[in-house]
Amino acid sequence: MFTGIVECVGKLAAREPEGELVRLAVEAPELLKDARLGQSIAVNGVCLTLTSVEQGRLHFDAVQETLCCTALGSLMLGARINLERALPADGRFEGHIVQGHVDGTGCVRALERSGDDVRLWIACGTSFTEFLVEKGSVAIDGVSFTIVAVEPRGFGVALIPYTLQHTALGDRRPGDSVNLEADVLGKYLKKFVASALG
Repeated sequence: MFTGIVECVGKLAAREPEGELVRLAVEAPELLKDARLGQSIAVNGVCLTLTSVEQGRLHFDAVQETLCCTALGSLMLGARINLERALPADGRFEGHIVQGHVDGTGCVRALERSGDDVRLWIACGTSFTEFLVEKGSVAIDGVSFTIVAVEPRGFGVALIPYTLQHTALGDRRPGDSVNLEADVLGKYLKKFVASALG
């Protein structure tokens, strides 16, 4: 489990096909010291397993399903990416429950700036927005946000200067794809209500 509080921003250094897998190499010096093989790391919000550490790079194996159903497959080499290790049992819970199980992708519709106030607008399908409520939680590329507006085909969040400086979201431009994960509590609630109503 993750919290959507990005630990550091890494860089996609390589993407190499290995059979039916694609091996992603990520440069993230901040995570090298405590890196353990087999640990879960959220890479732009996608839970991946650390499979090796070689030449100062973290390596992850991604199956085609992951590359097709997330925005990882469209990342360019050199792209900055958000990284977060799984929450330790004695860790401080500071964001919201983020599983690293991406529900789908969205598209940056607009990045509106008014002084220090920045609004990020995401276009996505109604199958995703039906899980959203204003003042609820959502993860965009693994970053925890409070939703400020919900529309039938998208939603908006507010970015503070710190988030722009310490995550890769400051690099996003209109048209860019992003990974989206709805609050797991909303997903369970929808399933229970649908079941109760028959």
